[in-house]
Amino acid sequence: MSTSRVVRQRIWEKLAHVARPDTRFHLNFAEVIPDFEGADAAMDQIEALPAYRQSQLAFVTPDNSLVELRRRMIAAGKPFVVSTYNIHRGFRLMAPGSVPKGLELYAAWLDGIEHFGTPITLEDISKLGRIDFMATGASAVSIDGIRFGKGHGFFDLEWGMFTDIGLADDSTPVVAAVHDVQVVDEKLPASETDIVVDLIATPTRMIEVARHARRPRGIKWDLITADRIAATPPLKELARMRGIA
Repeated sequence: MSTSRVVRQRIWEKLAHVARPDTRFHLNFAEVIPDFEGADAAMDQIEALPAYRQSQLAFVTPDNSLVELRRRMIAAGKPFVVSTYNIHRGFRLMAPGSVPKGLELYAAWLDGIEHFGTPITLEDISKLGRIDFMATGASAVSIDGIRFGKGHGFFDLEWGMFTDIGLADDSTPVVAAVHDVQVVDEKLPASETDIVVDLIATPTRMIEVARHARRPRGIKWDLITADRIAATPPLKELARMRGIA
């Protein structure tokens, strides 16, 4: 069994005691990164970051653990891009003023994102300017910033697409929001596609990660199947841009 799988299984056992069940997937952590007890406090940590406060265009993953952050961003009129579930329907732009007052919480959930968010292509995102802040959930994250998701590699793909067309780069701040039980105390080796985060926000602390290597850039096309490209509209768009059949 791989190191990442062992870590996930160990963390998932602890996470079951603090996770908030998902309406579709309950506590199936292989399919959903859940909300958790104390998430409000973790979002307070993110909201206090200068990089967050100064951001003009952020990217936020659709994880349940970031519902409260998305709600706050919508209420504050902070624009952000968010992916649909498994990126099957590409990206959505949550623009200021797009959500009626009082519906911010609904709009922060997956169904609300689909309803209120505007479908947006990679080309259209690039016209808005660079992404200057990124927030993601995680199944687990090590103290040296190695993030493990559900095991499907969606955040790695999103990062690869954004860096390929210059929307983000190695200097773009990335924060992972997790419960304290999801923080792995030992240091872990990074794979060639792992995105090392800069900060880890938990209900009790903000952990700053000292990166010692550059993050990967672009898409590793040799690792992407034709089926994955066909099922992911932004990947299809990028493949056309790069002349990949």
